[in-house]
Amino acid sequence: MLPPGADSVVVRHGDVGVKSSQVQANMETTLRENLVAMLGARGVPGTVEREWGRLLVRTSDPTAAADAAADTFGVVSASPAVSVAPEMEAITDALADAAREHYDGGAFAVDARRAGEHDFDSHDVNREGGDAVWQAVEGEFDPEVDLDDPDLTFSVEVRQEEAFVFLETRDGPGGMPLGTQKPLVALVSGGIDSPVAAWEAMKRGSPVVPLYLDLGRFGGPDHRARAEETARRLAEFAPGEDYRLRVAPAGDAVQRLTERTGRTRMLSYRRFMYRVAEHVAEDVGAVGIVTGEAMGQKSSQTAANFAVVDGATALPIHRPLFSLDKQEIIARAREIGTYRDSTLDVGCNRLAPSQPLTAAPAESVRKDEPDDLFEWAREVADAVERPAEVEA
Repeated sequence: MLPPGADSVVVRHGDVGVKSSQVQANMETTLRENLVAMLGARGVPGTVEREWGRLLVRTSDPTAAADAAADTFGVVSASPAVSVAPEMEAITDALADAAREHYDGGAFAVDARRAGEHDFDSHDVNREGGDAVWQAVEGEFDPEVDLDDPDLTFSVEVRQEEAFVFLETRDGPGGMPLGTQKPLVALVSGGIDSPVAAWEAMKRGSPVVPLYLDLGRFGGPDHRARAEETARRLAEFAPGEDYRLRVAPAGDAVQRLTERTGRTRMLSYRRFMYRVAEHVAEDVGAVGIVTGEAMGQKSSQTAANFAVVDGATALPIHRPLFSLDKQEIIARAREIGTYRDSTLDVGCNRLAPSQPLTAAPAESVRKDEPDDLFEWAREVADAVERPAEVEA
């Protein structure tokens, strides 16, 4: 819902604003660059200006620009708006125009916020703005004011040099601007959980390097295709970044692992997987590993088993979904657009023994697994494939 003459988008961030002045300035600059890249990737015309605590998009297509902002990490919300002079008459005129265009019944409210020095305050804007809205429509119907639960809210942000009138606010992902943290290797299987975990890591500012372990006969080309689609979808949130899917040919190693292990197989496989990821991280300059594991979701994902498998790598293993229920993960997958291409069995179930252990002693796992398991991991990491570059 656009106010007449809409020509801007007011973009707000959240956690960035609690940083020190220098860090906030640097993060706002990164956020601006990311938003410019997002607009460019989507072919949306506009320029992005940075003000303290806000970004402003000047555009001839505020709807598309607000959509782009709402998909940019670090953005809490975005409002397509009309820019006017920071004067009461200009503000009330814009509110009256918006009322005539969009207010056709029900209760309304005017919600104003002000920063800077003016000869009025936000209460004055609320009062005089409300009068302007009322007078604009009273000849058509009987307007009603409800400040607690209005059907339509007319919002105003008054800055020192200009004011903005808008009628809607679109939620963004929040978090930190992408690129304000070091990169992480994201283990993606093509299933539901791993792309959500990668997205959550990106939300906190870390670019990810998607890594897929091809399980050979335990997986298949359909699973790889799902992982490739995951990388493509993640790349849409990171225009200009290298999100090529790296594929580790792990089929032979996994086959040997199944022949030489029993109930501890999944734990040894995870130790092998983490070590492959560690080698890839060394190659690309990543500082950690991201997985889609959640506490108790599978037999290998218990607190006891996490303690056993994490020792396979010196890198931290980040589990953004650690405390989430499956339905919460599915809901987020739907929100970010990865669910449809992630609903296939990804192969691990075929690899798991019939009676896996939920609390395996570390000594038993190490005793049962092949002595050269980590050598296999090194060989697989050295053979990682890098397909054609994924276009954001």
